[in-house]
Amino acid sequence: MYPESDDLNDYLVSDAVIDWQTPAVREKALELTRSLPDEVAKARCLFEWVRDTIPHSADAGLDIVTCTASEVLRHGTGICFAKSHLLAALLRAVGIPAGFCYQVLRLDPPVDNEPVLHGFNGIYLATLHKWIRVDARGNRKGINAQFSVEKEQLAFAMDPEADEFIYEAIFAAPVESVVNRLKMYTSRSELWDDLPQCL
Repeated sequence: MYPESDDLNDYLVSDAVIDWQTPAVREKALELTRSLPDEVAKARCLFEWVRDTIPHSADAGLDIVTCTASEVLRHGTGICFAKSHLLAALLRAVGIPAGFCYQVLRLDPPVDNEPVLHGFNGIYLATLHKWIRVDARGNRKGINAQFSVEKEQLAFAMDPEADEFIYEAIFAAPVESVVNRLKMYTSRSELWDDLPQCL
């Protein structure tokens, strides 16, 4: 994996989607990490909070579509992409560079082998001089994503023979195809019929 940009400031930006300067987002990040001693502990805490406290909309049976970090926080739910937007915003709010990673999977093998894009995060840990990837999608039966600085443990295993793969770039901003889809639909059931298949 490699960062799309060599400038870490690009991974700290607050914008219309990763809107960490919104008071509610900034305050939540500070509230969760105030007592923690270092960036690794803060990153782990924020990852686990988004993974475990903000349910994936499909797992929760919710039909809402969220996109911006503040929307995900306000509504308390999102699909993988939206949850990655919130996690990045919370990390950036406490000065930890965070970006976006994408993976191409099959939608529901072996029933549905259509490709579908999945989103998660890259985090730069300055004290360790390294990027790690984490997936805050939300654990359930068959999914056990964890925060690890040594051995990556994402939500979904891949089958390269079925053309499943991870894009190696860590993007500084969410890709347009993802943001456009999340903005286009208000109903997750409608979005589910038009999920992005690639970048």
